Amino acid sequence: MRGLFSTIIVVLVALMIVTTEAGKNKKEKNKGGKGGSDCAEWRYGSCVANNADCGAGTREGTCNEQTKKVKCRVPCNWKKSFGGDYRFYFCNWGECDAATSTKSRTGTLVKALFSVDCQQTISVSKPCTTKVKNKPKGKKGKGKGN
Repeated sequence: MRGLFSTIIVVLVALMIVTTEAGKNKKEKNKGGKGGSDCAEWRYGSCVANNADCGAGTREGTCNEQTKKVKCRVPCNWKKSFGGDYRFYFCNWGECDAATSTKSRTGTLVKALFSVDCQQTISVSKPCTTKVKNKPKGKKGKGKGN
């Protein structure tokens, strides 16, 4: 019984050593495979959608003579005109312009992701809504004489 216990301990220690070494090798592979260099000044281009004009895509990064591609996403809403690489602070929507039936607002750059070059302020517009919000209706059929 004592021999079996010793054998199990030796096997467990060997298994731990093999697992630890495998983890180290995996980290070293990932470090080199993802362009993990000593370069600290990576510059990235804008996100380019894989299909159509929005959705999943890639952006290319360069540093010295190295390049790498990173997955990204182009928004499929009004933000796609300037991309998902920026964070802007927007003021409230302005009044509806009767001549164009649109309203607009401006945004000031808060943060540029991936060190992408971009405009400091932008202006966006959208169609004016002509919908009138319905007033909440009271309960029907209950009360007075029913």
